[in-house]
Amino acid sequence: MTAQAQSPEPAAPGKPTSASRTTLSHIMTGSDTNLLGTVHGGVIMKLVDDAAGAVAGRHSGGPAVTASMDEMVFLEPVRVGDLVHVKAQVNWTGRSSMEVGVRVMAERWNESTPAQQVGSAYLVFAAVDEEGKPRTVPPVVPETERDRRRHQEAQIRRTHRLARRRAIKELREKRAAEGMDD
Repeated sequence: MTAQAQSPEPAAPGKPTSASRTTLSHIMTGSDTNLLGTVHGGVIMKLVDDAAGAVAGRHSGGPAVTASMDEMVFLEPVRVGDLVHVKAQVNWTGRSSMEVGVRVMAERWNESTPAQQVGSAYLVFAAVDEEGKPRTVPPVVPETERDRRRHQEAQIRRTHRLARRRAIKELREKRAAEGMDD
C-alpha cells in the first residue's frame, strides 16, 4: 500500500480591505487623564489595541492576539471631553499574521470642527485557534491606491522587523558564546 501525497491546504479566498475596516469612538473623561491633565497615552494605546483586535478578528474570522505594536506615535495631546475615533484596517497578511494600521483622530465633543489626527500605530496580530495555535488567515486584497501603498509599506516594515529580530538574536548568541551573557 502506498502513501498518498498530502495535497497542500487550499488557499483561502482573499478579503478586501474594506471588509474588516472599523472605527471605534470613545469620549475621554477625567478618569482617563495622566498627571499633566491630558489623556494618558496608555488609554489611547488600549483603544488602539481594541480597534486593531476587532479588525484582526473580523479579517481572520476568529480569535487573533496582539504579537507586537510598532511605531506608536503621539502627534497631539488628547484632552478630557475629546471624542476620539480610532480607525483601523488590515494592511498586510502573512500565513497566520496580519499587520493592522491604526489612525487616531480627536475632536471636541461639543464643537463642529473637523477631527484632527493625534496618533498612529502599526500592530501585528496572529490568528489563533481554540488551543492558541496559529491558524491560516485569508490574504488581504487592497482596493484603492492608498490601500496598495499601505500594503507595500507594511511589507517593508515586516522586512525590518524580521531583520531586527535576527540581528538581536545573533548578537545575543555571540555574547553568550563569549561568556558575556547578562
